[in-house]
Amino acid sequence: MDKPNNGVTMKRSSGHREKRRYPRVFVDLPSEYREMDASHLRGGVVVNASEGGFLIESVKQIPVGTKLHISVLFPKGFQLTDFKLTGEIIWKEPLLKEDWEGYQYGLKVSRILEEDHEKLKLLLNGRFDLEEIDTFPDLKRELRRSKEDTVKKR
Repeated sequence: MDKPNNGVTMKRSSGHREKRRYPRVFVDLPSEYREMDASHLRGGVVVNASEGGFLIESVKQIPVGTKLHISVLFPKGFQLTDFKLTGEIIWKEPLLKEDWEGYQYGLKVSRILEEDHEKLKLLLNGRFDLEEIDTFPDLKRELRRSKEDTVKKR
């Protein structure tokens, strides 16, 4: 079932019974990562996610067992925000797409700060919106006042 979430379409995995500890949610989110011993960032796409791991696509070949620092970007209201984590590549497969070739990686989350874990949980549950995370509190107050003034004038 599709769930719109501030421009991100998320689908729950379906078909066979889920055996994973955490259910997967299909997402399409840009990410940046770097290997633990490297300084340069690389780009990738998070294709599906759970609290325990991610399916990531990238053109870069990364060996199984590599530990990564990852930042996943997602919309929060009218701006982008992110959550960060450390993970380990536990499997990889070659991936051929129409306009590029690269790899799919299974990434197991090994470390995530509580604040970032909360962002991830809200995102996975489709509840990361302006009501729960107050992105523009002053603007929202001003809009409410303007709406109240308009109602009073009628």
